[in-house]
Amino acid sequence: MTKRLYVGTVPVGGGSPVSIQSMCNTKTDDIPATVAQIKRLEAAGCEIIRVAIPDQAAAEAVDKIKEQIAIPLVADIHFNYKYALACAERGIDAIRINPGNIGGEEKVQAVADVCRARKIPIRVGVNGGSLEKELRAKYGGVTAEALVESALGQVRLLNKFDFDDICISVKCSDVPLTIAAYRLLSERVDYPLHLGVTEAGTPSMGMVKSAMGIGGLLCMGIGDTIRVTLTADPVEEIYAAHKILKAAGLRKEGVNLIACPTCGRTRIDLIPMAEEVERRLSGCKKPITVAVMGCAVNGPGEAAAADIGIAGGKGEGLLFRKGKILYKVPQERLVDALMEEIEKL
Repeated sequence: MTKRLYVGTVPVGGGSPVSIQSMCNTKTDDIPATVAQIKRLEAAGCEIIRVAIPDQAAAEAVDKIKEQIAIPLVADIHFNYKYALACAERGIDAIRINPGNIGGEEKVQAVADVCRARKIPIRVGVNGGSLEKELRAKYGGVTAEALVESALGQVRLLNKFDFDDICISVKCSDVPLTIAAYRLLSERVDYPLHLGVTEAGTPSMGMVKSAMGIGGLLCMGIGDTIRVTLTADPVEEIYAAHKILKAAGLRKEGVNLIACPTCGRTRIDLIPMAEEVERRLSGCKKPITVAVMGCAVNGPGEAAAADIGIAGGKGEGLLFRKGKILYKVPQERLVDALMEEIEKL
């Protein structure tokens, strides 16, 4: 089991529930826009939010943003360690630094000192795209060993300055490499691990990469907090993260929707029906499994474990619960009838 630390009031590691993170894409010093986006993310289920700190103006916005939000705020620091110090002074909940570009030992010590004094955890965020040149040369490019060595070098440096409130990530855009790096890292440390596949891409491909990389690691018991990176509205990252956690069996709240892929037996327009059910259940918090099936074969039979479900037929369909048929309804009323039954559960 990993160590436990706290990002604000959110526990990370030590057997705590895997938390969901995202990152704002607003200009951080545009406080109204940043706060508005954070509130949308929080409503979608984000539990920790990170903002970029590219300049002093962004750092000086931290306390004003924190005053208006409810979830912990993390500062993403590259190149200039002084921005980390400014954020710490303004009450930031955690700081992410990149060992490939933060600077020499004295700069790391300055960050460690202020974070220790204020009990602010640090995420050592290694990224394949900014791996140190000497490690690239040593390993012949970006490898799992190089990523882990980069992270452990920064951890040793923080430890040298009496700092141990650490979370680690070793992200890259290559899924097998990311998995290999995290597996190797998990064998060598007991620090909490922040999972992600960086630069995963648009939702169609990014979701697949993230599900394979993040989901695969979670199923191995590796990972304490996650961020799905998508070239999209950050809210989509939160939805994707919830789906990955549910698929990995780590989140039970909300509906688990199952639907058959359709085949030649299907006699209803199942695809839009399944999409409508998913849309209408998007806000449902009941921990239930709902089935939308195309025929009687895949209905009460293959979806017998569903708490409630519908199966289509020619001109009509049936509702079933735990494999037992409840009643038949006209096809045009199937979804409405399903919603009515779900209300009763």
